[in-house]
Amino acid sequence: MATFRLELVTAERMVYSDDVDMVIAWGLEGQLGILPHHAPLMTMLQPGELIIKKDNEETYMAVSGGFLEVRPDKVIILADACERAEEIDLARAEEAKRRAGEIMEAPSPETDSAAAEAALRRSLVRLKVAEKIRRKRGQRQRSLRE
Repeated sequence: MATFRLELVTAERMVYSDDVDMVIAWGLEGQLGILPHHAPLMTMLQPGELIIKKDNEETYMAVSGGFLEVRPDKVIILADACERAEEIDLARAEEAKRRAGEIMEAPSPETDSAAAEAALRRSLVRLKVAEKIRRKRGQRQRSLRE
């Protein structure tokens, strides 16, 4: 089966670099599925779940925005921030969700409701991605017991 090189980079580190079968990301126009030999493309990413498929395994990541470029030889994602599902601190994500929700429920002149909405969106993505890995682990544990 054909693969392509994926490089996922933030300002702090190289998050992921490997040959993969498929990448699913959220662009500004909706969800994108990138397969080998995809046409060249460059788009902005919105905060969302990133799914990397390789050898019948899926890796989940939370991306807070950035850019995706499809080149003939590889796909490059320059992310504002990115966390693997297992790196997400659930307590911190829940707290960020709570704070953003409070700001949006009772806005004041000194608060930035657009920033609060963006923070809420990022925390919801982080929680969704973390939940997927927890469910996957739970399924694995159940199958081991059976």
